[in-house]
Parts: sequence; structure tokens; C-alpha cells
Amino acid sequence: MKVRHNVRAVLLDGGQLVFLRRGWPGGALYCTTVGGGVEADDADLEAALRREVMEEIGATIGPATEFLTLTEPGEKVTVVQHYFRADVLDMDLDRRSGPELDDPDIGEFSAVRVALDASAVRALELHPPELANYLWKHVETWSA
Repeated sequence: MKVRHNVRAVLLDGGQLVFLRRGWPGGALYCTTVGGGVEADDADLEAALRREVMEEIGATIGPATEFLTLTEPGEKVTVVQHYFRADVLDMDLDRRSGPELDDPDIGEFSAVRVALDASAVRALELHPPELANYLWKHVETWSA
């Protein structure tokens, strides 16, 4: 059985959380974390996270702390999602460079900011549900 590792970032920028708003024509909009697959040339999970954050939202981040790991068993590939919390040091959407930006079928793919509180997180259609549940319970203990 193959195992694929993905890295995901819950980003704090001042008193706000930064997520990605996603959606395809005819489909419902939802929010998710910035991130993606670990590549062979990534030195480690944190290096992959930093690369993904730059590719998807043009941001640099401070120290990253892993807070949640979810395993999604599949028939051919098991996917391990590593969730990190990190502060945004700077962000410039003009620096985005990910391959998804060149995909004509990408649909909605934009950064969205929400208040650092459980009610704001609850108001999002945040995927996956396990992450949403974790954040509802813990987000207000995170300092901005």
C-alpha cells in the first residue's frame, strides 16, 4: 500500500485566520486550508508546507507547529494529512506560482480571512469536517 503525505496550514494573520475558498461552476463554495502534497525534493514536511503556502497564496510564514494528523485509508493509496498552525509574515497574491493557477478548470481559488473565533469558523463551510470540529473546540485558545 502506498502512502502519500500532504501538508496543510491553518494560517494566522493578526487576529484573523486565512483559508482558501474553493468551488467549481455549478458546485457549492467551501473553504479549506492552504497546502498540498509533499514532493520528493522537499527536505521535510515543513519545507513542503512553506513551498505550498508560497505557491497558493504568495505568503511566507513563521515557525509551523503540527497540531492534527488525519489518515484517509484508500484502496490503493493511504493519504496522511498533516495540519500545521503558522503565522503569516507577509503575503502578496502576485507571488503565487502553483500549477493549479494554470488549470483552466480550477474554479474559485481565493484567499479568505475570518475572525479568530469559533462562531466565524462555524459559519464557514470548512472541509474536512474533522478539521472544522477541531478548530471549533480549540481556535479561541490560539493567540493572534
